[in-house]
Parts: sequence; structure tokens; C-alpha cells
Amino acid sequence: MKTKYGLKALLYLSRKAPEVPVLISEIAEAEHISKKFLESILLILKKEHILSSKKGKGGGYFLMRSPHEIKIATVIRILEGPIAMLPCVSLNYYKKCDDCVSEEACSVHGLMAEVRDSTLKILENKTLADFHLGKDPY
Repeated sequence: MKTKYGLKALLYLSRKAPEVPVLISEIAEAEHISKKFLESILLILKKEHILSSKKGKGGGYFLMRSPHEIKIATVIRILEGPIAMLPCVSLNYYKKCDDCVSEEACSVHGLMAEVRDSTLKILENKTLADFHLGKDPY
């Protein structure tokens, strides 16, 4: 849910004027997200320089980059970690599986690498701008 809500919040912000702060409560209400949960998600995205914020009157969160520059894969990695279903096929979070003697002999390694590649082909080539008008690009 963290990624789903994070994407919904980012898409909401991408439809607003650049660098105009939006209150958490506005995003939470518009996107039907718990304000407390959304707050923790936005803090993570701020720490990773996807968002910035302004305090005080007229404050809130806003995108630090253009929606064209924010890849969906990047957001997923920030909020969830690896995109791959198994650590042994992860490009950024690789870890050898404890139960495998060798990846070459593993019966599921090749399939999971193929799933990763297909997933990344989509996620690395989609940005917030692809959803900017609220239309699913598919």
C-alpha cells in the first residue's frame, strides 16, 4: 500500500502548479489516504529528494523535479526496495539465495529474471508525466 499511496500522492502533486506547496490534509482527503500514513510516505520521498516542503502558512509538499524526470521504478525502489521477486535476480539489491547450490542450476532463476526484465521494461519507461492528465497510458 505504501507504493500505491506514494504514487497517488505524487500524481496528485504532479497535477498542481510546480513548486506550489500542497497540504498533506488536501492530498489525503483527495486521494482517500490516511493522513498519518501519508505523512510517513512523504517524508521518505522528501529524504530521497523527490519532494521538498515548505513550513508555515502556505506550506506543504511539492515536487522537486519535473514529472517527466520521476520514473515509476525509482519511486517503487524508494518505497519498497527491490522490484525483482527474488533477491538472486535483483539488479540493485542482489543477494544469493540460501537454498540454491548455483543460480545456473536453479529451476526458477531464469524465469524470475525474465519476469524482472519485463517488469523493468515497463516501470523504467514510465514517469509521472505519463499519468499527468489522470489517464492510464495503457
